[in-house]
Amino acid sequence: MRWLDRLEELLITVFIGAATLIIFAAVVHRYLSGFAIPGVQDLMLRMNFGWAQELCIILFVWMAKFGAAYGVRTGIHVGVDVLINRLSEARRRHFVLFGLLAGALFTGIIATLGATFVWENGAHYAFYSRLGFGVEGMYEGPTTPDLEWPTWVVYSAIPLGSSLMCFRFLQVAVSYWRTGELPHHDHGHVDGLDDEPDAIYRMDDNLHPHGKGDAR
Repeated sequence: MRWLDRLEELLITVFIGAATLIIFAAVVHRYLSGFAIPGVQDLMLRMNFGWAQELCIILFVWMAKFGAAYGVRTGIHVGVDVLINRLSEARRRHFVLFGLLAGALFTGIIATLGATFVWENGAHYAFYSRLGFGVEGMYEGPTTPDLEWPTWVVYSAIPLGSSLMCFRFLQVAVSYWRTGELPHHDHGHVDGLDDEPDAIYRMDDNLHPHGKGDAR
């Protein structure tokens, strides 16, 4: 499911990138507002960045929820497997599968409870009113303090991110059942850098690189 992988990575990139830019703009705005620069200070004081902190918190929450699912898929979550690795292959296989399925169960429960909370927190009102159904007596739901967004939109990160994480646990469990391999992430690897340097820069004595004409 490459499209889902790409969508997951795109969402994480957009969330963390947008939060970084907003924080940078808010800091620049705060400092420029304190300098008596003709024209610039007045412009800064007319701009309202009171919403920046709230939006960044929301973006980081969404990034964290989808980032957790990405971590399951790529194997970057930290785990203590000293005892597991000392077991026989058959027993280790059972324990690993149990852990993956337990993770799927837990995140599935969180997704279900989160979806119920979001639905009762105003999502049902929003969907019913949009579809033209009667909403009399329904709870409209609160809004966020600064942005005044419906809180159910913000809290949707819980069921969506947890559902994706549950799917990733099941995906890894099925792959491990078939192949016996878990996803592994090399924390020392840097994309774009080759494992082996070019022959020109290889060193016989680990001190002096070959000259261009001496490459071998």
